[in-house]
Formats: sequence, structure tokens, C-alpha cells
Amino acid sequence: MAQGDDLISVDYEVFGKVQGVFFRKYTQAEGKKRGLVGWVQNTQHDTVQGQLQGPAAKVRQLQEWLQKTGSPKSRINKAEFRNEKKITVLEHTDFCIVK
Repeated sequence: MAQGDDLISVDYEVFGKVQGVFFRKYTQAEGKKRGLVGWVQNTQHDTVQGQLQGPAAKVRQLQEWLQKTGSPKSRINKAEFRNEKKITVLEHTDFCIVK
């Protein structure tokens, strides 16, 4: 595999106006568009959190989207990324919205 094609996994949490604005639905669509797998869910703290897995370059694209773009009616204050690691195989089969 070429550099940037390494599979990685990263956890994320997005802060701001990210609930009630279809943020999870848009995140799922953006992830699938890039061929990523993982999950997204609302938290009790009015944030959105989840996990991304896939080729490093594609994960970086979605990280930037989570930091700067989001859903049309969202307002992102910040996005935090944790537990980034290289993986040899994807641990998810799809990009799911967790209720």
C-alpha cells in the first residue's frame, strides 16, 4: 500500500450546534462517500461523537469536514480527535448512526 493508504482508526467528538441539525445524517453520508466505515451518535452533552476507519488520506478529509463544514445548519465550535492508531483490518462493515 502507498503512504496515505494505510488504514487508520480515530475517535472524534464535535462541539457546537451539532444536534437537531441532521449532523449525524450528513456525517454518515460524507463517510460513505469517502468509502469509510465507523459510527456517529449524539451524546448527553449536546455533542456528536463517533469513530472513523479507513485509508488515512480519506480519514483526514472527513476530519477536516468535521472541523470546518458539518451539516448546513450546524455551527462547529471545535472537533477533537483521539486514539488514532494504524489498523490492519476494518473493525466495522458500514458507517452507522447509533441511536
